[in-house]
Order: sequence, then structure tokens, then C-alpha cells
Amino acid sequence: MRISLLLLLAAAVLLPSSGLAEPATLIRATELRKEPASDAPAVAFLAEQAKVDALERKGGWTHVRTEGGAEGWVKMLTLRYAGTVQAKQDDSGVVRALGVARGGSGSAQATTGVRGLDPEKLANAQPNPQELKKMETFAVSKESAAAFAASASLQAKSIAYPKAAP
Repeated sequence: MRISLLLLLAAAVLLPSSGLAEPATLIRATELRKEPASDAPAVAFLAEQAKVDALERKGGWTHVRTEGGAEGWVKMLTLRYAGTVQAKQDDSGVVRALGVARGGSGSAQATTGVRGLDPEKLANAQPNPQELKKMETFAVSKESAAAFAASASLQAKSIAYPKAAP
């Protein structure tokens, strides 16, 4: 019994890194991208609740395969993994053991870490006029902002900037 449990725990730790696909469901509709980047060409459009297999993670992106066999990249936070949902529904000892082995606790958790820009990306950065125009559409006038604040009974408050550390 004890050896079986140890083998089960070892398998749970090793399987996620062994390259096997992990079943997941899209929590919202999204585009399947050719590369792990927002500006990469779209391969297909995936509907909310579409079933996929997660193959690999890279930064904030996950390489997936659809039920139809198409492959591409989606943002990591658009996925809900089958094991996470199952752990909430089935509280058996095996599920709890797998949860502990894979995540460190019996409760479901999600943590995302995306590193910043590296020197090579900064050196090769190019301006994107379309994105700048898109960003400018979010700007509001001072009058519009003041009217919104007044409608929500917000009041201006001055806050001194903290002094810079030596």
C-alpha cells in the first residue's frame, strides 16, 4: 500500500513535465495564435468552453491542440484545467494526494509569472502606431473625468509623493 502511494505520488510529480498533453477547457472565446505573442497571426478562433489539450507553456502562453487537431498558442489565463475542476468536485484521497504533489496543497490555485522584457527585445523594439491610436481612444477629457467623479461623489485629494530612497 505504501509503495503504491509513493509510486502514485512520483507519477503525479513527473507527468506534468513529461510532455504529455493535459486536458483543459477555454473559459472564454479566444484566438488560437501561430506563435506565443499577441501580435502573432491567428490560426483559428476558439469558442468559449472549447476542449483542448495543453502541450507546453512559455511565459504567459500555452501551446494547445484542439479536438480537430489544430495547434497554436493561447493566453495561459484563458484555460481551466480538468484536474482543477475535478479536485473541487471529487474530494477523494487520491485527488487530494495528487493536488498536494502537484500544487503544494489540497486546494486549487493558479499562479502566473511572466518575466519582463529582456535586453534583446528592448533593442529590437519597434513603435506600433496602430496600438498607440487604440490607446488614445481610452483617453478622456479633464471635464469628462471631473463629471464622472462628481456623479460618484468622489472628491479630489492631494497626496505628497514619497521621497526617493538614497
